[in-house]
Amino acid sequence: MMKSRFEAKLLRPTKPGNDTSWAFVVLPREVSEQLPRRGRTTVEGAINGHLFQATLEPDGQLSHWLQVSRELLEAAGAAVGDVVTLELTPVKKEPEPEIPADFQEALAATPQAHEVWKNTTTLARVDWIHWMTSAKQLKTRAKRIGDACDMLASGKKQVCCFDQSGFYSKAFRAPEAEDS
Repeated sequence: MMKSRFEAKLLRPTKPGNDTSWAFVVLPREVSEQLPRRGRTTVEGAINGHLFQATLEPDGQLSHWLQVSRELLEAAGAAVGDVVTLELTPVKKEPEPEIPADFQEALAATPQAHEVWKNTTTLARVDWIHWMTSAKQLKTRAKRIGDACDMLASGKKQVCCFDQSGFYSKAFRAPEAEDS
């Protein structure tokens, strides 16, 4: 597995949600191109020498971004605005994604879909869940969950028509950074 080492500035999101204590880093394109996929990708890494494991998100520009929690910032002795040294290596085996409760319930109610789900690859499951959870509205999410169960029940092991990178659909992007 390849290891990438680079420096990047820790950015504060303009819309951090309820938790204002996190930061993010957008990976340089040449680092992202070394990763095994354009969609969600789990890496082992270090920030200023402090080890972590995280899932990188697609930024819609054929690169990735990393959310840096308050705990990781503190452990790395870093703050928003600092330039940090990052080392990233893709994990050897992608971890199983957490299945959202609403999708678990839908799978339990659709035995054929559940059977196909059990026989899909981990990466396919990551993409299915990313497709469902990336919906901006609850109504869209509910429709995607229903559609997922229908597709799985019909034997489809991968979500169709889903641009995991967000490049063609512009569905994903890194947070907007506050002016510094």
